[in-house]
Amino acid sequence: MTDHAEPTALWLRILQFPPIKLFLLGLPLFYCIGFSNAFIEMANGVHLAAAFSVAGMVALAMWVYVGFGRLVERREISDLALNPGLKELGIGMLVGSGLYTLGVLVLIVLGYGRIEGMNPVVVMIPALYQACSAGFLEELLFRGALFRVVEEWLGSWISVIVSSVVFGAVHLTNPDATLTGAIFISIEAGLLLAAAYMLTRRLWLGIGFHIAWNYTQSAVFGGVVSGSIAQPGLFKTVFTGPDLMTGGGFGLEASLIPCIIATSAGGYLAYRAVQAGHVVPPFWSKSHGAQGHSLANA
Repeated sequence: MTDHAEPTALWLRILQFPPIKLFLLGLPLFYCIGFSNAFIEMANGVHLAAAFSVAGMVALAMWVYVGFGRLVERREISDLALNPGLKELGIGMLVGSGLYTLGVLVLIVLGYGRIEGMNPVVVMIPALYQACSAGFLEELLFRGALFRVVEEWLGSWISVIVSSVVFGAVHLTNPDATLTGAIFISIEAGLLLAAAYMLTRRLWLGIGFHIAWNYTQSAVFGGVVSGSIAQPGLFKTVFTGPDLMTGGGFGLEASLIPCIIATSAGGYLAYRAVQAGHVVPPFWSKSHGAQGHSLANA
């Protein structure tokens, strides 16, 4: 007996058209980010309330992402698989913290930074839920939705460019944002986080990078995160010198040294992804055989 796959209904094919799919998935995820930020501000320093608000929005965003994937995209949500995802999350957090710390140490050695003392450990609490909010929600939106959908349609390299430019551009809305900072974030973070997804085909490594980088930047070294409002960190770190080296009001993400470090790490991951055969070609160059090849289990 021969099994014949049932043709996909017209309404479902319309919903699965990449621009429509990206809009339908991206819009609620975008609002989850906005509401999470608003709830943190409304909590007004009440850490438990802020933490529960962030946890609730992350849970909602995960539900939206998984539900949309199963009901509309009709796919297995392998990019959120816990095994080996949780291991990748831990690795990402260690590496993300290490990359930022390395940038700080290099700047100190070059004479552009110094540590003038320490603050009480309690100052590190707010950055924890803020970093988790950005790490989980932004990765679901910019890599899970934007990068993945554009990649399926236009291929990996175009998707790296598109997701990186959009990711940098949205940071222009931050209070002390600069065009230079947005460009640097597009290059360093855009490549690093997209390459993490390309290599593992899961979101967890990028989530770990994102959380740890933001947390180390803010809670440990008291740095400005992407042009947002500065908060005290464990170490009283002071950077002086030209904006190209210190990042100015945007923070070290607009500094040449962290940019070189993060971009180098992203380039290495992209190279590993190429070596592993995880690069997706654009739709116009896919053969029938290539279309049948799945990266879901990579």
